[in-house]
Amino acid sequence: MQAAPLESKLERIGKILRITAWSSLAVQIGFGAVSVMMLLFASAGRNFSQANIVPRTGIPGVAVPIGQSSAGLGVGLFWAFCGILVLLVGIYFAYRQTRLARRLRHADTMRHPSKSEVMTVLRWGAIVGVVGMLLTIIGGGTTLGVLFSKAIAQPRGVAIYNPNLTVRDIDIMVAMANMSGITAHFAGAIASASVFEWLHR
Repeated sequence: MQAAPLESKLERIGKILRITAWSSLAVQIGFGAVSVMMLLFASAGRNFSQANIVPRTGIPGVAVPIGQSSAGLGVGLFWAFCGILVLLVGIYFAYRQTRLARRLRHADTMRHPSKSEVMTVLRWGAIVGVVGMLLTIIGGGTTLGVLFSKAIAQPRGVAIYNPNLTVRDIDIMVAMANMSGITAHFAGAIASASVFEWLHR
């Protein structure tokens, strides 16, 4: 008499875990792909602009300090790439959750995963999401700091001769890449933590 309610409960857990895991996986892959594309464009644009910038001011005897104000942008790129690497780990744990959900819904009870195995995967999924958010928040904060310093350094009403002092498209791309990474990690962390808390209760 107890077997039927237990099977029904496992079926319900498997269904919720499957929906949550696949949703999390789709969001992480989608925002992760957007973040990777923006970072690739930003890195290529940054390398191209540094290779082709010629220090000209039009003012005799005035030199342009190349690369000084864009140093912080490299730090933002570094943390964004670190966030992408952690996101790959988060995608792996989301995929593991889909496999566990499939095993929970299997007719053969011998193939069902243990509760500790499910809880461990969910716990690690949430931890990876939080760590990834921390890395991409650092990257986003650094990039926004660079954008802010460029914005306040721009003289108002006169021409800007130093291209490193202007807010460029690649600067904004790095900030958007970090924001996409934060969204992807947030989705993974919330999905894992919510199912973990539900099962724990």
